[in-house]
Amino acid sequence: MKSHEFASLLCSRLCHDLLSPVGALNNGIELLADENDPEMRARCLELLADSARASANKLKFFRLAFGAAGGFADEVDTSEARAAIEGLFGTDGRIKLAWMVDELTMSKSELKILLNLALIAGDSLVRGGTLAVGAEKHQGGLDIVVRAEGARVVLDPEIKKAMLGEASEEDIAPRAAAAWLIHSLASEGGGEVQVADAEEGVLLFGASIPA
Repeated sequence: MKSHEFASLLCSRLCHDLLSPVGALNNGIELLADENDPEMRARCLELLADSARASANKLKFFRLAFGAAGGFADEVDTSEARAAIEGLFGTDGRIKLAWMVDELTMSKSELKILLNLALIAGDSLVRGGTLAVGAEKHQGGLDIVVRAEGARVVLDPEIKKAMLGEASEEDIAPRAAAAWLIHSLASEGGGEVQVADAEEGVLLFGASIPA
């Protein structure tokens, strides 16, 4: 897939995900302009604050997962990834994050794989649940494991195919952009991605990246 085509997919995905909180900001401002009741104005301000926070959290996550966050350094602090995931999924209490990453730093590509696996796994928890993220370095490279468990776990078949490299590049939709990025980064590093979704209520992702 050409770089400009993939950039278009990512832009479509970002616009889709930011539409809801930014739209809520716009609605809140319109309500605030027409509202004189102090209690209702307070509720409008609360809506605006929540929407602004959600927008900022999404942007911080996307900058790290899709962009060039971390500057020119080869390694990125993994605490940034944890904060990004908590900001994206942990603010409303629906999803509980279990962080099991002892490594202090990862390469940018490794961190992007971890973040995008967490993004897809978190999105699959339709009714909330637990998102466990683990990573361990060894002489052979790095192993990443992401587990989603909840009352209802749904993985789009197209996203699964894109993640495993089984989808045609021409058929990749914006919703599968993160999955294609995982596959591309893992393949470029000589690694592989695994998906286990046979058990009801449980989704397991794995990525092995050689040293």
